[in-house]
Amino acid sequence: MKQGIIILFILLCLPALSVPAFAESDIESRIRTLEETLKKQEETIRAQQIMIYELKEQNKKNEVKQSNSSSSPERSAAEQMAPTGEMQQQVQELKEKVEQVAEAQTRTSPGIFNPAIGLVGETVFGYRDKGSSQTGSGRPGGFDVFQRSVELNAAAAVDPFAKAYVVLNASADPVTGEASLEVEEAALQTTSLPWNLELKAGRFFGEFGRLGYIHDHELPFVNRPLALAEYIGGESRTDGLQLNWLLPVDHYVSLTVGVGDQFGGDNPPNNVGDFRNGSGLNYWGRLSTYFDLTPNISLEPGISALWNPSTDAQWADPGGVNPPLPTVAGNTFTERERRLWGADLVVSYKPLRNNQFESLTWGTEVLYSDNRYDVTNSGGALPGSSVGSVGLYSYLTYKFHRQWSAGFMFEYVENQVNNQDKTFAYSPYITWSLSHWNQLRLQYTYTDPNTASGRPADNAVYLQWAWIIGSHSHGWQQR
Repeated sequence: MKQGIIILFILLCLPALSVPAFAESDIESRIRTLEETLKKQEETIRAQQIMIYELKEQNKKNEVKQSNSSSSPERSAAEQMAPTGEMQQQVQELKEKVEQVAEAQTRTSPGIFNPAIGLVGETVFGYRDKGSSQTGSGRPGGFDVFQRSVELNAAAAVDPFAKAYVVLNASADPVTGEASLEVEEAALQTTSLPWNLELKAGRFFGEFGRLGYIHDHELPFVNRPLALAEYIGGESRTDGLQLNWLLPVDHYVSLTVGVGDQFGGDNPPNNVGDFRNGSGLNYWGRLSTYFDLTPNISLEPGISALWNPSTDAQWADPGGVNPPLPTVAGNTFTERERRLWGADLVVSYKPLRNNQFESLTWGTEVLYSDNRYDVTNSGGALPGSSVGSVGLYSYLTYKFHRQWSAGFMFEYVENQVNNQDKTFAYSPYITWSLSHWNQLRLQYTYTDPNTASGRPADNAVYLQWAWIIGSHSHGWQQR
């Protein structure tokens, strides 16, 4: 009987004896991990206990000082208990901070130091019934596919005091079809300056007007307004410095001033490779505010100004790099001073009960160019001649569904050298937002130049397809 019991006991122990050696080592490693974790927790608890002990000792010293310095024995109980309550609150706050530190030590995130990266693609399919020689456009007439931009952007915090972002953009050449990559924006922006100040430095879009510093794919219509193309040169890109001040008043008022060595796509820096003084720089500013007229209606007005005191080298480059100004009636214009003013207004109706599915936005901007030129003709030179030109655009967009909106834009612009050369344009458009990252827009544009330009009227149809992948700070904006 005893022998049977012994044999049964040996059979039961055989599985335990047959466990591989690596299981034993695995158990040991787990035990070591648990011991290390317990050790860290003990260190954290010990540090917390030391803090609590020091606070208690400090509390006792404060109570002794208060009892010695008190000349009246009839203090109220609330006064005697006040320091103790404050110390308890401090102890609780320190406990929470210690717990946060302990939690942060054990937390791991593979992408915590990586910047937010996004990619935007924009393709414009178009048809124009006039050729580029007749319209003056950089794109050919007839059928056209234009990969207007492939935009790569990255943004991240540099430190607790600043953040930085970069935008690389590639667009296809209309003749060769080859894409050229350029640094469209690369700027550093402060985040913790006093007095509601914010400083931006590097290459960026200067804040002038309403849509001048907005990327093409963010516009509420397909093409940039003619007035912005004529007076700014498209997007208000600059290499410079810009300071924004949010005024310390109850009402929202924002003031922006900046300085840069260029401003706009067709505005190259002055005196490249030579000595440049302050008159060769561009100076701009913008003042904007916001009003809630009713819970459903808002008003956003703004005024802007741009000044380049001396632009003589800009249009008289001996190397022939900069584009010459056009000749008008046998007169050759050389720009000497650039001055531009603007006023913009946006009125938005967004009913609170249905603001994701319905809205009405009316935006308009008026620009006045008052540049000074040296005019040369066969009879001699006329220095300091001023040419005043006006341009404007106005649009109305109605969002009638979460994914659908439609609108109409009217444009008028006078040539900055010859204000008798006037152009009108009319553009209805409809937008289908498949999602926040995928958008289609169909637009028809009728352009009607007057007889002074010598260009015929033009009909054009555009289909814009834009998409976003990854992180993109501005996305589609209802402006």
